[in-house]
Amino acid sequence: MKINTALAQGLVRCHSCGFLGKRDIRLTKCPLCASPLHGRQPHSVQKTLAYLLSAYLLYIPANIFPIMTVTKLGAGEPHTIIGGIIALINSDMLPIALLVLVASILVPLLKLIGISLLLLYVQRGWTGDAYRWTVMYRIISFVGRWSMLDIFMISILVALVDMGSISEVLAGPAATAFGAVVVLTMLAAKSFDPRLIWDNQNKP
Repeated sequence: MKINTALAQGLVRCHSCGFLGKRDIRLTKCPLCASPLHGRQPHSVQKTLAYLLSAYLLYIPANIFPIMTVTKLGAGEPHTIIGGIIALINSDMLPIALLVLVASILVPLLKLIGISLLLLYVQRGWTGDAYRWTVMYRIISFVGRWSMLDIFMISILVALVDMGSISEVLAGPAATAFGAVVVLTMLAAKSFDPRLIWDNQNKP
């Protein structure tokens, strides 16, 4: 089924302020905010792929290196994300452990897989249900704002559990790598132009 997109009707939308107007070769900047006007975000696929590959690379050290150290009575050892979750469970912090599990393992992984599928959809020229793919993109974009939740929780733990030599929680080097993964996935979602999904519907 042929989709009559805004671009096909000679309309162009500003990426910054949302201005929608007639496409004109003389109109290179938005009349409202002076941002450059493009029918589609320039090099959207290339930028998204670059951010995505970087996120995949950093996802490895984020899960291999210690993300935090839980110390009790002067005894403790660094934990990876999984090890930290187990330590939180053993410390009777099951709700926080579940929160870290979802925010640290499931959400980033699903975001990486989801953006990868969106890129495949566009690059391969698939013509499936564009509406569902667009909904998936919106979910990925929405979830992105909650991706730093576990880092926030570790910061709270550092403040609340710090009791000197009795008990303390220290952030590890993996926290930096994980923070970079979160930022990169957010940039990947931001740089991806979902209108490319609908452009596929008009391909022969």
